[in-house]
Amino acid sequence: MTTYSLFQLCRTGYIALVLLLTGWFIQQGLEGTYSLAFNLIWILPLLMPLKGVIQGNPYTYAWASFILCLYLLHGLTLVYVTEDALVFAVIESVLISALLVGFPFYARKRGRELGLGLKKKSEKTN
Repeated sequence: MTTYSLFQLCRTGYIALVLLLTGWFIQQGLEGTYSLAFNLIWILPLLMPLKGVIQGNPYTYAWASFILCLYLLHGLTLVYVTEDALVFAVIESVLISALLVGFPFYARKRGRELGLGLKKKSEKTN
């Protein structure tokens, strides 16, 4: 798989996740389960890496996986505790799991193309 196609898949999946969760949390706010303001706060961490994900910055793809873990916990908790929103919870969990595989893979592959990486410690000669 080329880096560009992996980038397109990850970016599309991320945007789909943002739209899915935005719709979910707005619906929950409108139904009155919690206030709309509280539910909109749930979306903020997901929006933090938006610019870097759209631009294809490998560093952003590397650290965005940590944020996705929060939402994976949300999805897996919903799978366990709900019957009404089971389909939504499964879709959310599968989409996030795919992104948790794709994001680091893209970051590594694109980082190597750009020559990015950790510098090796030089050996000192005494």
